[in-house]
Amino acid sequence: MLIVTVIVLIIAVIGLIIYNFNIHKKIQTYKNINQKINNLSVVQDFMGTIGETSTVDQKIKKINNILIDKYEIKYSTIVVFNGAEYEIKASNVDERHWDALKSLQSVDMFKDSIAQATPKYVTVNNDKERLPYQQMEFGRAKSAIFFPLYIDNVYIGYWIIESGTPHDFDNVDTTVLEVIKDNIVSVLKTVVHQKTLESIVRKDLFSGLYSEEYLYAEGRKIIDQYTTSTICMFKITNLEEINHKCSRELGNKVIEKISDYIKSNIADHYVFVRYMGPKFVIAFSGVEISGVAEYLNDIKEKIENTKIVLDEEDNGDESEKIGAFPRLNFTISTYYKGTGLEEVLKKQETYLDNANINESDITNI
Repeated sequence: MLIVTVIVLIIAVIGLIIYNFNIHKKIQTYKNINQKINNLSVVQDFMGTIGETSTVDQKIKKINNILIDKYEIKYSTIVVFNGAEYEIKASNVDERHWDALKSLQSVDMFKDSIAQATPKYVTVNNDKERLPYQQMEFGRAKSAIFFPLYIDNVYIGYWIIESGTPHDFDNVDTTVLEVIKDNIVSVLKTVVHQKTLESIVRKDLFSGLYSEEYLYAEGRKIIDQYTTSTICMFKITNLEEINHKCSRELGNKVIEKISDYIKSNIADHYVFVRYMGPKFVIAFSGVEISGVAEYLNDIKEKIENTKIVLDEEDNGDESEKIGAFPRLNFTISTYYKGTGLEEVLKKQETYLDNANINESDITNI
């Protein structure tokens, strides 16, 4: 009887062990599923941020805030080398500590981490100690993980997370953190082209207008405030002739006068740039094609019937002055927010470049 009881108890214990093991597996699976869902949510938020009409720096700051919120990170700082120096792109740490945080690449304990492209975990054992890289601060951070960032095997900076509790990251899932780090790199890689555009925007000497690059940076932010807009590209078709037969100085004057006239006759939320050479672009933000047709007809007629002269101060006979009548050829297209603005412009440019030299019209393409 005793033997039977023992056997029953053994079977019951084994059953409980198996049951508890299965429960543990289910809980772990549930946690993993939740983590995957959370990671997917973060990635979706990242992608949404990339698509927003904001500057690169604003996007990186928003991404850092997403990390802090979604993963309940106490302190998170993203530092990027801009080619000349290290700069903090995003951080929720008080600015008085930024000099230390953007100099971590010089700290011995992090040099190996950068060289080997591996994360580095540092912590203290009690509240009386401080982390080796901390200079003027004492009680803010007690543990940290340093992640070097690479784009195509090129070191570009680092991401560091910190906690005010010693050993706070001892049991953290570093796999999840590596995924987050990879997402940060992906975002930085994606927005690097936008940053380049923001950096190379210049104003044209003669027209006083921004260059083509402005359209894809600041200009797009203005245009994409509306669902649809009308994009107009026009070409001064006889500019080369004016440069050749009269002078390049007169050609520059033509560009200047046309630009000044249009600038003074369009709304502030319209984007007007010198696209390339004799071609210009006006983005009528939030306006349908039907709403700009009459304006373009009027402006075309006004400009083409105005003789632009080289020396306006000369009080002699107008007919004797050196000058020229510009000839303009227009194309207009509808642009939809979120689609390829560059594709619309390329199509218009191709049309204007292949049109008859004598064509002077307004063509909807």
